Order: sequence, then C-alpha cells, then structure tokens
Amino acid sequence: MLDLRVKLLLVDDRTATDLAMLVLRAATEVIDGVQAGMTARGYDDLRPAHGFAFARIAAADTTVVDLAEHLGTTKQAASQLVAGLVARGYVVREPDPRDARARLLRLTPRGEACTRAAQEAAAEVVAGWGEVLPGGSLGALHAMLRRVVGPGPLRPAW
Repeated sequence: MLDLRVKLLLVDDRTATDLAMLVLRAATEVIDGVQAGMTARGYDDLRPAHGFAFARIAAADTTVVDLAEHLGTTKQAASQLVAGLVARGYVVREPDPRDARARLLRLTPRGEACTRAAQEAAAEVVAGWGEVLPGGSLGALHAMLRRVVGPGPLRPAW
C-alpha cells in the first residue's frame, strides 16, 4: 500500500485522510438526501439499507444468498430484510428455474416505482452539487471518480 501511495504522489497522510473523509461524507450526503427524498415522496417505511437491497434486486436475478453476500450480512439478516420488503409489497419471491430450492427476488410495481423515486432523489442531491461547482466540474468529478472507484457491491456501512 505504501508503494502505491508513493507512486500516486500523495502529498501527505493528512491530505489522503481528508480526501477519504470527503468521499465518505459525500456518500453520506447522498444517502441522507435520498432518504429525505423518499420520505417526501411517501416512501416513509424504508431505511437506507432497503435501498441497497433494491439496487441488487433490480440489477439481476437475486436470491437471498446473493443479497446477503452483496450486503455483507448473514443469510438470516438478509431473509429478515426481504421478509419486511415482501410484507410491505415491494418485493415478491418467485421460483428459481435454475434451482427448485431457491427463490428469486423480484421488485413489484410498487418496488419499481420506489426505485424510480430513489433515482430522482439521488439526481436532486447531485444537481445540488452542480449548483455550487463551476461549470463542467460535475462532469469532471464524475469522470475522475469512475477512474478511481472500481466495480463492486454497493452496500451500507453496517
């Protein structure tokens, strides 16, 4: 890690720590902004952890085991989260054609509407950044983050 840091020519540990904290604070602003936007849109029965589950369920065929891995939780914790989403009408369980023992998780129309509402709320948060950054900077920030942030699960910081 030290060799990589030297190669990247980071000024000092304080700058690296400050940058890391700013990125984490930006993530917190997005999560808080999406949560506020969801509440304003009538989805006041969800927590941020549900949004991370929605992101995985909407992306591909997902089982509870897949969701647990994605969220970094136990299968039991993921099962409880899914049970709550099913009870609220956001998710249904369907037979998995690949494995008779497994159930695929699917968003219901209500779950899909909720996902669209979350995307709108996230766009509002980012639009706010665009209002304070000089012209073109938001696009540059996006491009730079895509270069340094690799693919991987989107999960809450439990």
